[in-house]
Amino acid sequence: MSYSRLRSNADYTNAYAQSVAEPEAFWAAQAERFTWRRKWDHVLQWDFNAPQVEWFKGGRLNITENCLDRHLASRGDKTAILWEPNDPGEEAQRISYRELHARVCRFANVLEHNGAKKGDRVCIYMPMIPDLAVAVLACARIGAIHSVVFAGFSAQSIADRIQDADAAFVITTDGMARGAKKVAVKAIVDEALRTCPGVKRVMVVRHTGEEVDMQAGRDVWLHDELKQVDADRPAEEMASEDPLFILYTSGSTGKPKGVVHTCGGYMVYTDYTFRNVFQYEEQDVFWCTADVGWVTGHSYIIYGPLLAGATSLMFEGIPTYPDAGRFWQVIDKHGVNIFYTAPTAIRSLMAQGLDFVRPCSLSSLKVIGSVGEPINEEAWHWYKEHIGKDRCPIVDTWWQTETGGILISSLAGITDEKPSYAAWPMPGVQPVLLTPEGKEIMENEVEGLLAIKFPWPSIIRTTWGDHERCRQTYFSSYKGYYFTGDGARRDAEGRYRIIGRVDDVINVSGHRFGTAEIENAINESEWVVESAVVGYPHDIKGQGIYAYVIAEKPVTDPDQARSEILATVTKMIGPIAKPDKIQFVSGLPKTRSGKIMRRILRKVAENELNSLGDTTTLLDPAVVDEIKAGRV
Repeated sequence: MSYSRLRSNADYTNAYAQSVAEPEAFWAAQAERFTWRRKWDHVLQWDFNAPQVEWFKGGRLNITENCLDRHLASRGDKTAILWEPNDPGEEAQRISYRELHARVCRFANVLEHNGAKKGDRVCIYMPMIPDLAVAVLACARIGAIHSVVFAGFSAQSIADRIQDADAAFVITTDGMARGAKKVAVKAIVDEALRTCPGVKRVMVVRHTGEEVDMQAGRDVWLHDELKQVDADRPAEEMASEDPLFILYTSGSTGKPKGVVHTCGGYMVYTDYTFRNVFQYEEQDVFWCTADVGWVTGHSYIIYGPLLAGATSLMFEGIPTYPDAGRFWQVIDKHGVNIFYTAPTAIRSLMAQGLDFVRPCSLSSLKVIGSVGEPINEEAWHWYKEHIGKDRCPIVDTWWQTETGGILISSLAGITDEKPSYAAWPMPGVQPVLLTPEGKEIMENEVEGLLAIKFPWPSIIRTTWGDHERCRQTYFSSYKGYYFTGDGARRDAEGRYRIIGRVDDVINVSGHRFGTAEIENAINESEWVVESAVVGYPHDIKGQGIYAYVIAEKPVTDPDQARSEILATVTKMIGPIAKPDKIQFVSGLPKTRSGKIMRRILRKVAENELNSLGDTTTLLDPAVVDEIKAGRV
């Protein structure tokens, strides 16, 4: 039995057992669903120490044939992408599989007409509009490697990613609307490209109609280019292990790293998890509220749903525009059956009260989900009662940019659920809890470091241009394991609960930022000599950012200094990385070797001032009293 579709708890139990006992046979059976130009020679070859992981080696395919072409005969007229614009007064768009196929082929021809070819890197910086999904698929169609950058990042962040990937092509828009705010997108790209001489062509989608500067010989309008091509573009044949995309994610060091996912394994795993976690049925409307700039949007707005032949809703706006009822209104408007959002959104809407929820029936909902960070019990119960009406199962999914797809989750209505627990590993995923020394903890009712001891098909393959960084970050801490960087608890029955990062990474509204990355940005401010950043509990975001700053000169106007530091962080990274609290200090708690004792800074940020531990080993213990007294 292939266990392609799990329909009961017994199915899950049996599939999991088979996936552990015979992983190659299990995943080969799942891969049989797809169109392959050539079948694989080896299902899996791997070595976590190298690290080297290859799935379906020797197989030849194109992921867009499986997202689009193979659906045309049976689902050609079915809505593939249902787009809800930022402005509720603007008409929604329904794009069928047939139309999406034609648009992708046309865009692919435009890319080639402008010099892009297999293996080239294409940076995409766009709002949540259908052209974003089309651009992603068009890159995959010709074998170009897409690198989507979230359209809230700064010009500097775009430039860093273009330079790291050596991207020669950029796709963007004139502007965008996000809630009531208008953003000059093309102008941000223009600023980024001042330091990116390797970019040959910028393709611009007309979206808002605002005036933009177009550089002759470099910039072209997409609508003009589309007039010169037809809708016929056979998919490029790719090796299973050819790169599909690069997605940059923050780590504990300052420079974002380009996580690389490849064609075959990522395809098999995102389809499998989409269909089984959400228990997707043929007529369902699926809505993931993430942005395609994050991995959630890659896997569960574009690739997973389209591989399964689903209708995927893309939303341009924000949950509170024009009011805090927008999510619930959109669910009713489009008859959404499966709704997948972040705990941050749930908590912020919960804080707005039920007056925005009550006018909406939400009767179409069958499954509700959570992604990006652990969901606290209070928010879980509110979501279950008021949005799910106590009849919809909640899937609390845990995974990472590096994992490509969901690793731990209950399956909607199939396996049991428990508030604040992601719950059960997906078939093929073998999690373990380790002691700090790297010993496996076998018993239940324990906490430990979460690692995975066997590869799944969508595991990270490398970090772009720096394989050693991949090894050091994910595979060197504990020999023979992929280390997630998270701590976890396992309950008496074996369910997993994620309890947060154990490295220098802060999870803000489901988006990870390395402390070093934010510190580097803060230190660019003319006000700052040195800084240290930690996370602290935040009612809405999950974690907030607390910055301790040593100023260049006495701070006579703290508000002005803070605003200038925040402006620097916005310029260097983007507004989502701005510290929530900035405390000016004369020094930082350091050991005699110069290491900052972040443990102490975290305790102060969390207002746990009586449990700072031993401070006598510090270079200057008195600085701790000053920091405690000045806590903001």
